[in-house]
Amino acid sequence: MTHGIESLREPIRRLHEQITRAVVSACENAAADDLARVDRESECDTIYAIDSVSEKLLIDFIEREIAAAVPVIVIAEGLPSTGVVLPRSATESDAIFRIIIDPIDGTRGLMYQKRSGWILTGVALNRGQDTNLQDIELAVQTEIPLLKQHLYDSVWAIKGQAANAERTNRLTGERTQLKLSPSKATTIEHGFASVARFFPGTTNQIAAIEDEIVLGALGPSEPGKARCFEDQYISSGGQLYELMSGHDRFIADLRPLANQFSGARGLCSHPYDLCTELIAKELGVVITDAAGGPLRSRLDTESDVAWIGYANDFIRNQIEPLLQQSLKKRGLLV
Repeated sequence: MTHGIESLREPIRRLHEQITRAVVSACENAAADDLARVDRESECDTIYAIDSVSEKLLIDFIEREIAAAVPVIVIAEGLPSTGVVLPRSATESDAIFRIIIDPIDGTRGLMYQKRSGWILTGVALNRGQDTNLQDIELAVQTEIPLLKQHLYDSVWAIKGQAANAERTNRLTGERTQLKLSPSKATTIEHGFASVARFFPGTTNQIAAIEDEIVLGALGPSEPGKARCFEDQYISSGGQLYELMSGHDRFIADLRPLANQFSGARGLCSHPYDLCTELIAKELGVVITDAAGGPLRSRLDTESDVAWIGYANDFIRNQIEPLLQQSLKKRGLLV
């Protein structure tokens, strides 16, 4: 804990609770088609009606509960790419922290009540516009449950300290401590291992990369049997949580690289989608960019981010050479 950053943890957790309640209430009182209505198009994504529920809370809460005590820069979808300074009277150089937020990650699954969404927040000391994902020192991630769920999870971490997790009963308000543990398996065999291919356009090419990796790691499957499994969870925060909780062993999101196949810029993860990678790393998950280095994207709303998550170093050692070989063969990695 440095620079008083720990003092932002509880306000951010309260913000997450307010967003969770507001979004769940909206889902209870509106039809899925209403929540799935396109509200507007931003430069980097489509904003649906469900997204606007959390956006209305965000700035008001931070102005009142955080920026009244310490100047901050808030970076979130729907705001200018490099964020807005709060309080309004402050300047960018006055800001002590940069707070990057995804108020609803996994909108598409949540609005149709298919799968939980997540609220993601990372806080970094303000180092100017070059502040990047590695500068984040506090991260908080909270589940937005489906209506049929009465339990939802929240996880948080401060850099260099152990991550914490809590499970809340939204009907009774009861909270219980939760222990998360990434998989300790030494192979992806009989586990979940996926390469993200959420949207049409490059799915065949991405699937070919996944097939090469799995075949190289495990060899051909026996007739009528599967060596490992995949899960296309359309939420970067959700994918990180699956790694944190031991559900998944390997996940790669290569969409910025795969866009080279189509020649067009398709929808990719952005820094706000990965702003809670710190929590996964504090739990022992290995998170890298496509070349095997740390994620160093600037804290903005536009940069495309390719990332890979390994449950542990054994899985990384099994998969990373095969992944990089497959990318190099296609000219996607030098």
